[in-house]
Amino acid sequence: MTTRFDTVLLDLDHEARVATVTLNRPEALNAFNRTMCEEMRQVWHLVKADEDINAVVLRAAGERAFSAGLDVKSSYGQPEIVWNHEDPGELLSPKWQKMWKPLVCAVQGMCTAGALYFVNEADVVICAQGATFFDSHVSAGLVSALEPVGLMRRIGLGETLRMALMGNDERVCAQTALRIGLVTEVVAEEDLWSRAHQIAATIAAKPPTATQGTVKAIWESLDKPYRAAMDQGLIYTRLGNPLAKAELAARAVPKTPPRIR
Repeated sequence: MTTRFDTVLLDLDHEARVATVTLNRPEALNAFNRTMCEEMRQVWHLVKADEDINAVVLRAAGERAFSAGLDVKSSYGQPEIVWNHEDPGELLSPKWQKMWKPLVCAVQGMCTAGALYFVNEADVVICAQGATFFDSHVSAGLVSALEPVGLMRRIGLGETLRMALMGNDERVCAQTALRIGLVTEVVAEEDLWSRAHQIAATIAAKPPTATQGTVKAIWESLDKPYRAAMDQGLIYTRLGNPLAKAELAARAVPKTPPRIR
């Protein structure tokens, strides 16, 4: 079942228990505007509420770009009072919207500036061989201050600063992205979407209380001191483990050998 928004497509595969979200502004390099941000918030809540969906794929239409970030050709429409301005990333973020279903992000073409919001918020990121990552803010005379916060958690301070300060003059290729931990797998262009769906379907076959609890526990730990994170993680295991074991017992889960990569 496919739901078509103005800027996004949402496909629900209830057999595989996977939702596929497609950024659908290829004519604008899938740059996000106010409409896309609001539609993404709707999508995360729809996916969150669907009990027959256990994992999500985020991908983008077209070949040139996964996303060019914020659409600078259209006004985002911030309120006049500066203290009421909002970060578009809050609407784009599944975690801000408390959607804890595992998210697999599939990147092709260029991924720049605000597009890093999507990568930063994903649980598994893969890319095509021709993908490139860069942060264009400083080249446009803009402070890069939001996306790097999430990026540092994925690739560390040194690589984040290098991307933020080099701007348009250095592109991180797929193999470098793999080396620095920005992505976990590089695949052929033609295999990108199918591989992302395969990963998501494999995750979706696991007990959803276990997978969502794992995502929630790990992400929330990033905002806490070590001991506090461990204490909260223990609470989550006490709450989630009995439920997840019951889910596992209630349905036959075929055992497949682990994949080695």
